[in-house]
Amino acid sequence: MEKTEKKLVNFGLVGRNISYSFSRGYFKKKFNDLGLMNHSYQNFDLQSIAEFPSIFQSTENIKGLNVTIPYKEEVIPLLDKIDAAAEIIGAVNTIKVSEKGLKGYNTDAYGFQKSLEPFLKEHHKKALILGTGGASKAIAYVLNELKIDFSFVSRSSKKNSYAYKELNETVIKEHTLIINCSPVGTFPNIDEKPDIPYNAIGPNHLLFDLIYNPEETAFLKAGKAKGASVCNGLKMLELQAEKAWEIWNK
Repeated sequence: MEKTEKKLVNFGLVGRNISYSFSRGYFKKKFNDLGLMNHSYQNFDLQSIAEFPSIFQSTENIKGLNVTIPYKEEVIPLLDKIDAAAEIIGAVNTIKVSEKGLKGYNTDAYGFQKSLEPFLKEHHKKALILGTGGASKAIAYVLNELKIDFSFVSRSSKKNSYAYKELNETVIKEHTLIINCSPVGTFPNIDEKPDIPYNAIGPNHLLFDLIYNPEETAFLKAGKAKGASVCNGLKMLELQAEKAWEIWNK
């Protein structure tokens, strides 16, 4: 028989201003459901990535970490190894902690692909990715894998990207998949939405929002009102969390 007195196994989320976080509640419920009473998940709210090493000084027996905004890229130089896909993506959202050190993975890509695929139709050939942060890199990786052409949209135009002010009816009609990777519309600013010409959206469009709080963002509401298919980021989050759990336990 196993001893009931087991050392606490720690996991956590690294980010900034993350009190709202999905992950802590998700894993707490998971540990309860699995009867893992010696497992704990906490938020490591860092004002700067320079504070990252202090996590391991203040908390013993950490087995795995999730990483969120704004540290998915900044954490990479602090890792010992990085998974091949995460290296291509250029962003890490999952860290496995072992005797060999810290190894970074990206499970956002897996979560996004699995939650997007059921909605994809033959005509979804071109996409716009709204935002250029760490999450958008995983989205771009998946679209490449799925052979869907894409352009980024940001405040200023760069190579392979549009500025918001350059988006017109023609551009929107041509890009029938629009993915919001920006934080615009997140609780509590639920009336805000990315500044795009919604009047050009129609039933052929699929709007995907990485935001999950609120469940239906102003971006998704505006698309739905024009007959578009819509999907929020909750399924993606659940899938990326499950993939992280798999990585920590293998």
